[in-house]
Amino acid sequence: MPKLPLPPPLVGSEIGSFTEFTVTVRMPAIARRVIAENNFPSEINTSLENLATELPTGYLRHLLNDTTIDFSAWNRYLEFYKNQRWVDVPWFFAETYFYRLILDVTNYFSPGEWQGIDPFELQKSQGLEASIDSIILLCDRVNNWLENSQVDEESNQTAFIALLYFALWGNRVDLSLWSAFEDDRSRFDIQSQLAHILVDDTSQVKELLSNSQGGRIDFVVDNAGFELVCDLCLVDFLLNSGLVNQIYLHLKPHPTFVSDAMMKDVHSTINFLAATSHQKVISFAQRLQKNIALGRLVLAEDYFWTSPLAFWEIPNPLKNELAKANLIIIKGDANYRRLLGDRHWDFTTNIADIVNYLPVPMVALRTLKSEVIVGLKPEVIEEVAKSDSSWLTNGQWGVVQLVA
Repeated sequence: MPKLPLPPPLVGSEIGSFTEFTVTVRMPAIARRVIAENNFPSEINTSLENLATELPTGYLRHLLNDTTIDFSAWNRYLEFYKNQRWVDVPWFFAETYFYRLILDVTNYFSPGEWQGIDPFELQKSQGLEASIDSIILLCDRVNNWLENSQVDEESNQTAFIALLYFALWGNRVDLSLWSAFEDDRSRFDIQSQLAHILVDDTSQVKELLSNSQGGRIDFVVDNAGFELVCDLCLVDFLLNSGLVNQIYLHLKPHPTFVSDAMMKDVHSTINFLAATSHQKVISFAQRLQKNIALGRLVLAEDYFWTSPLAFWEIPNPLKNELAKANLIIIKGDANYRRLLGDRHWDFTTNIADIVNYLPVPMVALRTLKSEVIVGLKPEVIEEVAKSDSSWLTNGQWGVVQLVA
């Protein structure tokens, strides 16, 4: 548990909040987008529309398929919120359960025609295809950095920092916030974004990595699409420059939060890259395939990552696995919210007083898309609030926060 008393969680009934907007507007729109982007039969579409209609004022419903591996766990989670409205339960619970219900409604776990069909697959694939020009440029740069990695230690550090920033800002194309069919949002200049990093512990992360060279890094992955490519570029450089020996990618066991990455998304992304006509991109994909085959790049999944539990409720087997790493890199807004229990902490609270429960150092790479943040200086809060009234939720501001 965190050292400090727990403040109340964010809930959808907070009038005028981004949380309220998400539960009453964004989540219904996502359910209706699932209808529009798939060829589900009318009975499934009717259930999805009913779910969308219920969200603003309705009550939680129960899962119907009782044969799934996580059914009993969700029954336990629901015990706390019996006969409550969607807007009255903690926001993180509402969101995770909403996405789990979509899978229940679309027969994702049930034997038959729709078993295993990712209801968000179209958005994921379109998002990846829309960023191909940026992927080519990034892969070309990674190849150049790797060519110099054996002769120039300073170049290694520069490359690592740049790729860390790419992994941070790759989150800017999170598909649940912006449609994949809009203009390509993966095009941006890393240097121009430095002024938008509110906490930047990159130099300390670099120092930690250089002191533990040759160890293991665990990534708690966030989104598929261009963001996953950015993560894989960092993974590729770390492994093939010799900075680390092994990397674990912790992935979701089923679709959630529209674009969250699963093991199948990693494989399909690598296959997509390998099938391009650009040699540097193909070489990148082949290196990833080789490292997976050698066991240097390990893909792992756990139902904790799709649960509504706070990070400090992590089960012991998973915590013990993370303890084998020298560093944990935690990606994205939802994972950051989980780190803090998605609660109303004062923005100036020291993050180390909350995230004191992990067995090894952790760095959070997060662009702000919710009203949860800690570790900020008062003058930073004052300055950013003056310049951007939507700074907490518009995805234009980021943090690189280390708990060592």
